[in-house]
Amino acid sequence: MTDRPARGLLIAAARSGSGKTTVTLAVLRALRRRGIAVAGAKCGPDYIDPAFHAAATGRPSFNLDSFAMDGALLDAVAAQAGAGAALVVAEGSMGLFDGVEAEEGRSGANADVAARFGWPVVLVLDVSGAAQSAAATALGVRAYDPRLRLAGVILNKVASPRHRRLVEAGLARVGLPVLGALPRDAGLVLPERHLGLVQAGETADLAARLDALADLAEASLDLDAILAAAAGHVPPAAPASLPAPPGRRIAVARDAAFSFVYPHLEAGWRAAGADLHAFSPLADEAPPPGCDACWLPGGYPELHAGRLAGASAFLGGLRDFARTRPVHGECGGYMVLGETLEDADGTTHAMAGLLPVATSYARRRLHLGYRLATLLADGPLGPAGGRLVGHEFHYAGEVTGVPDAAVALARVTDAEGRALGLAGHRRGLVSGSFFHLIGVR
Repeated sequence: MTDRPARGLLIAAARSGSGKTTVTLAVLRALRRRGIAVAGAKCGPDYIDPAFHAAATGRPSFNLDSFAMDGALLDAVAAQAGAGAALVVAEGSMGLFDGVEAEEGRSGANADVAARFGWPVVLVLDVSGAAQSAAATALGVRAYDPRLRLAGVILNKVASPRHRRLVEAGLARVGLPVLGALPRDAGLVLPERHLGLVQAGETADLAARLDALADLAEASLDLDAILAAAAGHVPPAAPASLPAPPGRRIAVARDAAFSFVYPHLEAGWRAAGADLHAFSPLADEAPPPGCDACWLPGGYPELHAGRLAGASAFLGGLRDFARTRPVHGECGGYMVLGETLEDADGTTHAMAGLLPVATSYARRRLHLGYRLATLLADGPLGPAGGRLVGHEFHYAGEVTGVPDAAVALARVTDAEGRALGLAGHRRGLVSGSFFHLIGVR
């Protein structure tokens, strides 16, 4: 623990697939092994990477999102991320400047987070297929946004010592320090599936993998220089407007099929006085009877559809619970609340039948982006007319018709205000949609 405010760094890249997660985990694990109180954070909506950060550091990792969070909430979550830490290492998403069209500081881009908290940027530069020309990319990143300070560059996918010398020559020409270089090595890549990495809890030998990355960081990165580059601040803890808890005692499904819950959401529920009680549908557990609300998060139910369909105690208990108490499902949870779920092989499995929707993962199409939702009726997410902000990220879709206003959960737009129509369903005390809640507007 430390009484001094945490400093910060942002590990970012010019585009997706550059190796940000590998570098971030290597740095986090190596600094923790040195005895430094380091915490991870993730820019933008992402459930999977923060769990790896937490495994690497032994501390919670929070999401920081300049579009979905207003300034007060962003500061409050950053304060949670830095609580008890000397250093916060945030991992970017997509490219450093990638976001939506919005006012400066509210675009959802990684750059907004670094600028708000004064965190220097360490740029991960994928140099495969380039040599001196890679410096032009780094130079463009440095020049693009005057709010930021580029602390240096980490080279990734270096093919040979000669390749590294050529890349470093270009970077020396533009005055950018190289903070390390990683080889082109497929063994460094963590296993993936359709929504990103395989979850931390499912990754075989995760501790050994993280330690191997830390060994690589010690051998290949200038950790002293990276640590010295940290600057800026984490704001002090302060109250912020968070979504209200759906109950005082909330049953939260939590296992390999239901794992996508934002840490700041649960922290906000607890701060409001709610108690959270985890249960496992995959272990055929029903929602605990002493709870007054049930939350089915997103996750990977499409990978476990047969097992869930056979979980009679879970499904029966969920139906009994829903007769008298509110139940809400996000994304994967929404799919399980529906009538049927078609898996990737085209097999249709009966689900809880609490909402009049059928979903399919066999007919895959990517749905991705921020969403602004206006609730059509009172429910677990808030009162009718309440405005929420969140996102969608899924390949499954609904094979039943679009709901009408009498049964839909919300009217939805994208981040730039374009109408996307009605979304989700509600029936009695049960509601759900593919929308993942982040904050309120």
